[in-house]
Amino acid sequence: MYDSSTTPKWISILSREEGLETAYTQNMTATLIASKNGTEIIHHRLARMGTMAIMPAAGWNELESLCLLTGSLRVTYGSETSVLYPGDKVVAAPVHEHVCIVAIEDSEFLYVSSAPVFQSYQGLVNGFHELAVKISLKDGYTASHCERIRRYSLMIGCELNLNATDLLSLSCGALFHDIGKIRIPDEILMKPGKLTPEEFDIIKQHTIFGRDIMDSPENPFLNIGSKVAEQHHERYDGSGYPYGLKREEIYLPAAIVAVVDSYDAMVSNRPYQPARKKADAVREIASLSGQLYDPRVVDAFLKVVDTFADED
Repeated sequence: MYDSSTTPKWISILSREEGLETAYTQNMTATLIASKNGTEIIHHRLARMGTMAIMPAAGWNELESLCLLTGSLRVTYGSETSVLYPGDKVVAAPVHEHVCIVAIEDSEFLYVSSAPVFQSYQGLVNGFHELAVKISLKDGYTASHCERIRRYSLMIGCELNLNATDLLSLSCGALFHDIGKIRIPDEILMKPGKLTPEEFDIIKQHTIFGRDIMDSPENPFLNIGSKVAEQHHERYDGSGYPYGLKREEIYLPAAIVAVVDSYDAMVSNRPYQPARKKADAVREIASLSGQLYDPRVVDAFLKVVDTFADED
């Protein structure tokens, strides 16, 4: 092992796991490895189907660059998509529109910014973590459920070639689609038996609560996903809630979450029903295409659903 005590002060040699600071999510590790005169170099590890966003900001006129070390990344900027392989680079000076980065496989890359970003980055990560803990404490199955919904939804979104803004909205909105449940009383949310009509009306409010929480100035990093939280129980034929939207009135990322959320509910054990076989759930989703679910989403779901088990 390298002995750093013998290294002169003007140079630093760091092992694979070392860095100045580190921020974690379930899918990503970001380590600040160098910072000088405002410039920062951050090492990222992004797990398969993990996402990273690069977004424009008012008054921002800095250089941002990414160099892929291992793995492969799907990079969507506006409505254009490219796939990066080791040695490929992305350079923007500055970023003018949303960029959504999705790991096709476990990947590592270096990200360089000509102005400090890590502290705000760390704040976003901590905010995500705190909200995820709140949801999991409220509803025991939700933590793993929400992460599955995010991964599965993103796979469908990529299949449908959504633009960068919609992909980021989908990833954030899918992960926190049930955040409004933290405002639902436990005796209703965890009730093992059938809900009364009055109780179900209260449950329905979680979509509005979710939108409000994500649109709150306290959570600016969640704003992009609020429409997904609000509309993920709308149905193609207008039978959903909270507004009874139909067909293309429903935001497409929300229509994606509607399919994936229903599928995951069918194949998971819940207080009110045992898990069903995957094949049965897939057949039911397919049979309801054009009725409850957007046919475009169902077609994409059927193309990728066989890989879902590999994502668990």
